Amino acid sequence: MTRIAIVGAGVSGAIVAQGLQDLPGVEVFCVERVAVDDHSQAGTGLNVGPNALKALGAFLPDIHDTVVANSLPWRHWRISLTDGTELMDLPLDRVADNPGIRIRWSELYALLRRPILDRILFDTEVDAMRHAGPDERGPLVLDLTNRRTGETRVLDGIDLLIGGDGRYSRVRETFLGRPEPIHVGVCIFRLLVETNLGPALDDYEQWFNGPNRLLAFQVPGGATYIAGSFPIPPGGEIPDDHKRPETLRRLYTPEGREPSPACRFMIDQISANAGQIHWARLQETAAEYRDESGHVLLLGDAAHPMVPTLGQGATQAIEDACVTVGMLRRHLSETRPESPPDIRAAVLAIEAARRDRVAFAAGFSRDATDTMLAGADPVAGTLKKTGPDFLDRLRRLYRDVPNG
Repeated sequence: MTRIAIVGAGVSGAIVAQGLQDLPGVEVFCVERVAVDDHSQAGTGLNVGPNALKALGAFLPDIHDTVVANSLPWRHWRISLTDGTELMDLPLDRVADNPGIRIRWSELYALLRRPILDRILFDTEVDAMRHAGPDERGPLVLDLTNRRTGETRVLDGIDLLIGGDGRYSRVRETFLGRPEPIHVGVCIFRLLVETNLGPALDDYEQWFNGPNRLLAFQVPGGATYIAGSFPIPPGGEIPDDHKRPETLRRLYTPEGREPSPACRFMIDQISANAGQIHWARLQETAAEYRDESGHVLLLGDAAHPMVPTLGQGATQAIEDACVTVGMLRRHLSETRPESPPDIRAAVLAIEAARRDRVAFAAGFSRDATDTMLAGADPVAGTLKKTGPDFLDRLRRLYRDVPNG
């Protein structure tokens, strides 16, 4: 029996667990520190790129159909100034084979976790993870504590440990060291409001006032997801003054002109709900996929935290998960019953399949941040995004995906 432990039942972890749960000779489970009814992520939404949906359709069609049925389609990418002047209107079918989706984070987690609830150890903290000692069953061992009851347990005999525990991954820090963040010089904030403007603010759109950017779209249930950004010194803290409603209103109100109805709605919602905003700094780190032993594999933000400008964080985590499921299914099914599986070979194959693809997506997303940096000209920058070079890169991002 091959034992696979996944730390984190997020996007990549839950998809891998679903994809492997019925594979003969495999025991797979997730360790998740939040409770089964935790709603800490209910206050944000996300858009998932067409490439993730294309990969799911190829590798895991049941998950694809479930996610699509419980989300809204992402069909357009529009860019305007905050006074309503349109700069770009790109139908995604010009660059993609299928739409993306718009969804709440909480709903995506619920959809991905529901079929594997019996495989998830909720409310469980990983106290330690290590290579097995002389008297332990290896290759890897986890020490766990139930956060609600205080009960401890040891899980040994783990053949493959998958780190799907996000940008600040303990799995990565334990086996590969803490990565150094690379700060881009942009603050980003997120807000979900339980109201909407109807057709006036529906599909994915961005608005600029200088380098200060707003982004918004509707998600299921009639809510609107709003994200804002503005430049800060690279590595600097987010100024407290910039978190005040009056400052936020000033950042996005065009000088000498009225904001468009959509921007006025967003500015009013941001000002009225400033205390509910989620704040962060745009940053990335160098990609790492495995430890030297080949028994530890990193996926999603644990492997390659990237700037979110093109919405590729969760999207690339889904691609990671699809490739991992496909590679492990193939590798484990080809292993002879009398021989132990060569986990290291499978992990090396997954790394080889993902490294160049993720490097392209991360670099493209970084380059697309140009209009959000201090001193940027969003009009000139957006004009470049309507040109053939940018659109060709977008086609490669959305269409050249792994297939089953």
